[in-house]
Amino acid sequence: MSTVNIKIGLADDNPKLLQSISSGLKKYEQIQIEFLALNGKEVLDNLEKHAIDVMLMDINMPIMNGIEATEKVRDKFPGVKVIMLTVFDENDKIFDSILAGASGYLLKDVKTVQIIEAIEEVLDGGAPMSPEIASRILGLLRGKSSGELQKKRAEKFNLTEREIEILQEISSGAHYNQIAEKLFISPKTVRKHIENIYSKLHVHNKVEAIQLAMKHKIINAGLTILSFGGLIRF
Repeated sequence: MSTVNIKIGLADDNPKLLQSISSGLKKYEQIQIEFLALNGKEVLDNLEKHAIDVMLMDINMPIMNGIEATEKVRDKFPGVKVIMLTVFDENDKIFDSILAGASGYLLKDVKTVQIIEAIEEVLDGGAPMSPEIASRILGLLRGKSSGELQKKRAEKFNLTEREIEILQEISSGAHYNQIAEKLFISPKTVRKHIENIYSKLHVHNKVEAIQLAMKHKIINAGLTILSFGGLIRF
């Protein structure tokens, strides 16, 4: 395909990041940036005025988020390809983005040349994804059946999918930093999730949380956790 004059739009609620990504893309002659937007509503307003080929869309934006905006773009401007360009986050957002009509999913920390390659790939009919995203989706698909069952059991306690993940990691003996690294979140976020887990389960420590979660089959049984310097086996 020709890579000359690819018209794109770019949306992100962080003005500095928006300008940074825009500046990087402007270095490529084949890219023509038609507009920048700070939220999904601005995206739709601009699409009424500008004909573009590809929309680079953030997910977490005010007024109208990227998933809702993507769904509306698919319905009103079916010729526009949407690539989600966002931070690694909840699994359901990955699926929701794809179901909404996104053709690709990239992490914000990818190099500009990788964004260019993704734009060209999506216009060739491909579905570009960062390796981390593709790996996560593959893992989710493999464990979909058991995951859905656990999710239904967890609904009783109003646990989120991420909280179930963290409970599972805790039960294997993983520490905050290890969980943070594996799930691509900060240790501070892990601690906040654990506080929420304790509150929802009405427990006071990891041992009680794991025991209750296993009792209700929210997480897999038969694991070993580390607590108070010793191993506790279930």
